[in-house]
Amino acid sequence: MTAKGRLYGIGVGPGDPELLTLKALRLLRAAPVVAYQSATDKESIARAIVAQYLTGNQIEVSYHLPRALEPEKAESIYDKEVEPIAQHLAAGRDVAVLCEGDPFFYGSFMYVFTRLSEHYHTEVVPGVSSLMACPVALGVPFTYYNDILTVLPAPMPAEELTTKLLTTDAAAIMKLGRHFTKVRDVLHQLGLASRALYIERATTARQRIVPLDEVDPAEVPYFAMIVIPTKNRL
Repeated sequence: MTAKGRLYGIGVGPGDPELLTLKALRLLRAAPVVAYQSATDKESIARAIVAQYLTGNQIEVSYHLPRALEPEKAESIYDKEVEPIAQHLAAGRDVAVLCEGDPFFYGSFMYVFTRLSEHYHTEVVPGVSSLMACPVALGVPFTYYNDILTVLPAPMPAEELTTKLLTTDAAAIMKLGRHFTKVRDVLHQLGLASRALYIERATTARQRIVPLDEVDPAEVPYFAMIVIPTKNRL
């Protein structure tokens, strides 16, 4: 009977290939199969980050998990998309699944994990997340001492954004994309726009830092963040 392969969820960081951990690099190079999320018409961001570390002899598996789907619609699609990974594991081949940032922090690997981890030995390797990378790239500390930091997904309704922002010392607003205008308007209404810092594609060659009111809403990518650092200083 063939032994089952092992599943590895590897956080590859926010974009700079040098932010890959030593453990992630070791497991990536040892895996006979490398899988990664990719939009149907675009290059995989996760693969591009680690391209220089691939051996050239590995089987590659690309899968697509559409965003912005209702959970009941997404479930069957996600089940089907991860099946090729399961087939390699069942055949005894280890699979390293790449994930931008950290696998368990809004990471696409979570959907693979929930479907396969009960059936195959699974190990998750943390990665540097954009939550850590963005304030460093901006050159501002997020928090001091007992400050509260709140992480908010931009797609949430304006009313909820407003409520959350009123009860925190610092905030990170992620997944901006087409939701940028809504978020910017909320920040102006709350008097937070002057503290808000915009950055996109942090740590990559395409990183951009732009004043909030100079951002073109039509050009905001999904991988963009607004950082609102604490007003406290110690």
